[in-house]
Amino acid sequence: MTLKDSFSTKLFNLALAPQQFFRQQVLPVLADLRLAIVLLLAIALFSISGTVIEQGQSLAFYQANYPEDPALFGFLSWKVLLTLGLDHVYRTWWFLALLVLFGSSLTACTFTRQFPALKAARRWQFYKEPRQFQKLALSAELETGSLDSLAQLLEKRRYKIFREGNTLYARKGIVGRIGPIVVHASMLIILAGSIWGAMTGFVAQEMVESGKAFQVKNIIDAGPWALPQIPKDWGIGVNRFWIDYTPSGGIDQFYSDLSVLDQNGQEVDRQTIHVNKPLRYQGVTFYQTDWAVGAVRIQLNNSPIFHLPMAQLDTGGKGRLWGTWVPTKPDLSAGVSLLARDLQGTLLIYDTAGQLVSTVRPGMETQINGITLKVKEIIGSTGLQIKADPGIPFVYTGFGLLMVGVIMSYVSHSQIWALQKGDREASPEGYHFYVGGRTNRAQVVFEREIVEVLERLSEPQEEYKVAAESILSTPPV
Repeated sequence: MTLKDSFSTKLFNLALAPQQFFRQQVLPVLADLRLAIVLLLAIALFSISGTVIEQGQSLAFYQANYPEDPALFGFLSWKVLLTLGLDHVYRTWWFLALLVLFGSSLTACTFTRQFPALKAARRWQFYKEPRQFQKLALSAELETGSLDSLAQLLEKRRYKIFREGNTLYARKGIVGRIGPIVVHASMLIILAGSIWGAMTGFVAQEMVESGKAFQVKNIIDAGPWALPQIPKDWGIGVNRFWIDYTPSGGIDQFYSDLSVLDQNGQEVDRQTIHVNKPLRYQGVTFYQTDWAVGAVRIQLNNSPIFHLPMAQLDTGGKGRLWGTWVPTKPDLSAGVSLLARDLQGTLLIYDTAGQLVSTVRPGMETQINGITLKVKEIIGSTGLQIKADPGIPFVYTGFGLLMVGVIMSYVSHSQIWALQKGDREASPEGYHFYVGGRTNRAQVVFEREIVEVLERLSEPQEEYKVAAESILSTPPV
């Protein structure tokens, strides 16, 4: 071998080294069932944490609910939570890495185990020696029966028959071998949809006063590729927001009449939403999640009607309360506070000293500081949660295939072999008929089926019937 040939061989071996390392070292580890189980448990654990811990909230929310002293479970404070990314679990690099690694494990298992198993199941083989039947869990040696009669019995049981000379091979339930591949493929589709949704989806929240229009801007959580999903050429108009109350005064349901508006302000779609009935448009979903007292319309004496926004007050956890300040002098040197708990109840009026001076309901009036204050209307605001997740169709498709694959996997893959030795008519003493089979599940059912077939083969009338049918089906010479 020349120096040039030796150098070329070393380069070739060096180029093959990464491939050999992957096949011999990496691939077996990825295809290991134990690794897949550990990854699946880790994904499930972190998914649970993403369900228990509120996702995509503000810093103030986590500081209030996860203080450092005392920390939840002694260690889970808001700093730990934000450092680990537990406020947006499904978009953290480590959670996405778990999904990719689990998908790689499923892919490796599919190509190294499932596809070879399917290929082996589809390849028919014949047993030509009696000793081969001894390896089967179910086998028998008969002095009666034939390949013709056995083929007829198995065809009635929906077996697919293959014959070669004095041997027979039959199988059924090949779909049971395809099922695990469908399960793996469906899980890969679910993982791909989850990753795609995490990278391209977004979540937003808007509190919009009844009668106003808006575009989605208040994004609280978004993937790095979510910008194209955020609507820019259309918006939403809140035509009306209202609440239905129970006879006891509790909230029964709240509704929002929404219009989808194009760039010119023209209505292209209109729906009334409520809890569990969202509005969907161009992949973006608007959920009814909250409400507030947005504003109050009042009149002082014969003045124009004032539209005063109302802000939510801090009550220390004692209920929801909204308030605004109403000036009673032109120079704003005097005024009263107007408080409301809901959209239909009584409004409370307090002076600058914090004393309750009057109450009033919408459509009524009262005397305050020598002027007539009339409440025309309390205007509600609708709280909308806006989501876009382009991975949802893939996830739903994957779950549909997963159910189909699980059902397919329950189908038993059964195999039967037969060997006919000698000529029964010429030498009945030297005639032997070997039958054996195996299955991958439902062993008891398969045993009963084999026993029933063997009993039918042992019946002499069955042999005579088969022989008679064979003679009758032969055309005369």
